[in-house]
Amino acid sequence: MKRATFLRAAAGAVVAGGLGAFAPAAARAASPSPRQLRVNKVADLTGPGLTDGPLRMTSTDLGIPVPTADGRLIFFFGDSFDGLGVGEGVDGQPAWWRSPTALYSTTTDLSAGVTWSGAAGPAGEGAQQLWPYEHNNGEYTTILPTDGITIGTTTYLHVILNNGDLGNVVRTQLWRSDDFGATWVYTGAQWPADALGGMFQQLSWSLGSDGYVYIYSTGFQRDKPIIMQRVRAEAIADPAAYETWGFVNGAWAWGDPDAGHPATPILAGQFGELCLRPVHAEGKWILTWFNKGDYRIDAIIMDTPTSDLTVAPRHTLLWGADWGNEDDTHVAQLYGGYLIPGSTLNDLHLAVSQWHSEDGWPYRVMQFRIQGMWP
Repeated sequence: MKRATFLRAAAGAVVAGGLGAFAPAAARAASPSPRQLRVNKVADLTGPGLTDGPLRMTSTDLGIPVPTADGRLIFFFGDSFDGLGVGEGVDGQPAWWRSPTALYSTTTDLSAGVTWSGAAGPAGEGAQQLWPYEHNNGEYTTILPTDGITIGTTTYLHVILNNGDLGNVVRTQLWRSDDFGATWVYTGAQWPADALGGMFQQLSWSLGSDGYVYIYSTGFQRDKPIIMQRVRAEAIADPAAYETWGFVNGAWAWGDPDAGHPATPILAGQFGELCLRPVHAEGKWILTWFNKGDYRIDAIIMDTPTSDLTVAPRHTLLWGADWGNEDDTHVAQLYGGYLIPGSTLNDLHLAVSQWHSEDGWPYRVMQFRIQGMWP
């Protein structure tokens, strides 16, 4: 699947999602709520005048926000370039291609828009790639972030090693930083592309009050359902410690995948980027995701990660649109949709990506505000 096809996100041709006979009845998605939401674009977060200049990342996407142990936010970005568009450089020079990159923010008033306080990663000119490797190195083309998490004083980042066209996953890995994102080391934890039937590639995770990290994951091809795992926070870098959530003998239970315990899909559909987070203000959890099948960004509110997602309240936050037909609730070639810390369910802020695959620009991250989703 070529990058343009992958990120075009079925614009102009909505495809019905679902797993057919493969999905158990308990894993079929509920219809979105008709609740009227107030949605508006707050600001562009990346692009000319924002992340060019000293940062040298005019063009980038994703922007996955995670609190660090020192009180800042770190936003993780994917393929980043100094020119205006994917693969573009400046003043006729070759593009400076980096991924992942990361920026810090100390913003507390989300309604005024997120601003940047500097670049994470190694010191040097511009926003540096978080760790060194060569793109197009014969084994993989690029390394893309899927989600980060801070446990104690350590921030972890799960990444996809992708070769060639997007969706061609080589394997996934876990990296860590013990200095708030300044330097990164490989934990040694990795998973093959076909782990759990290819549904442990794109993921999102958060720490529960019980000491477990809960993980929702899917494939990187936008054609698979979501499955769930959990792992003790202190064992996050040990793949053997992960337990799968499966439907066995008429009941859901945790089990050891190496002992044959299945990872049963918890929600059917065509899933892209995921964001699973607790929202402490209301004592709930939320999942936001790019819904490729229906060309939009959706959300589900739940009591716990093990809640039945098929009956939990569901909302459409942003709709896809054709170029030239955008407004506050309709965005052309949208994807991502990551909850910005400081949000509440009634005042939700999302980092949303957009790429005009034919013209090359926009290729950016934007901030949207959604009000009225709860109670």
